[in-house]
Amino acid sequence: MTDTSNNIGTTPVRAGFEIDEAALTRWMSEHVDGFVGPLTIEQFKGGQSNPTFKLLTPNRHYVLRRKPPGQILKGAHAVDREARVMAALGPQEFPVPKVYGLCTDDEVIGSWFAVLEHVQGRIFWDARFPDVEKSERPKYFDSMNATLAQLHAIDPVACGLGDYGNPGNYLARQISRWSRQYLEDTVAGRDPHMDRLIEWLPDALPADDGEVSVIHGDFRCDNMIFHPTEPRVLAVLDWELSTLGHPLADFAYHAMMYRMPADVVAGLAGVPLAEWNIPSERDYVAAYCRRTGRSEIEHYAFFVAFNFFRLAAIFHGIKGRVLRGSAASAQAAQRIEVFPELARLAWQQALEAGAR
Repeated sequence: MTDTSNNIGTTPVRAGFEIDEAALTRWMSEHVDGFVGPLTIEQFKGGQSNPTFKLLTPNRHYVLRRKPPGQILKGAHAVDREARVMAALGPQEFPVPKVYGLCTDDEVIGSWFAVLEHVQGRIFWDARFPDVEKSERPKYFDSMNATLAQLHAIDPVACGLGDYGNPGNYLARQISRWSRQYLEDTVAGRDPHMDRLIEWLPDALPADDGEVSVIHGDFRCDNMIFHPTEPRVLAVLDWELSTLGHPLADFAYHAMMYRMPADVVAGLAGVPLAEWNIPSERDYVAAYCRRTGRSEIEHYAFFVAFNFFRLAAIFHGIKGRVLRGSAASAQAAQRIEVFPELARLAWQQALEAGAR
């Protein structure tokens, strides 16, 4: 299993990611209710896309998410969208951090940023949940399952997110988006498995059934904060990839953990699930189906293959940022090392879904 210690906690702000403390203090004094300095800034070790910082003050701690420095792809690192969706979901009693403020003025600290609640709890970077009692593990998986089902049950229009994305043809648009981003990022190069996926996926699309919900887009155990002692999700983090889309694609991305090696992202491939008292993939899918009133997930194999491709495209983008010098995380280089393996796994899933 991958050593996750490098993702835990904070570090002094890394070179190239410095923040003007005086300018940020002035902005927070004007825009964040209850803010009182002085301010100390640390950088979280984890995270790959938007650099994330811990803001310490005498009375309260905050989290700051900002766009990375340097050249970035159009539409990427949308901290404004993250802030909007969290502000909309909080009143629906969905577990998200409170949004204290959003700054869209590059002149303040050099890029857009959002200031969020610092939620105290536990983040599990290992999908086996090795730090909890064996008897308790099924409850943690059930909590994740229930939280995602809760998100997909929220009416986008009722919570003010009716225009948060194009409500139709989600899969086709996503395949086009990530294929285009992969092909345009010439710095990161090409991969034969990705090239084959780009050819196969559009022709293998299932018919669009019109089902639409708010989707997270990166729902993994390490993007959640759990209660300090209970199997309960207190906050879902990292909403950069959220939009209106197909809930089954969103669930399949989450359930992909069962087929994902732990050295890629938090995954369970090769783990003896019964020995660890972890629900099987079949039982986990069935639990989501029960919660959402389904008998099964039709085209599940395609949804999984699509999500492996999508994640591989994201890793390809990280590779490009590393080569351009704008990668947000100290662990970004590890992502580019496993990119070829992830692309191979994506094609393997496509073969299981009927690719030839």
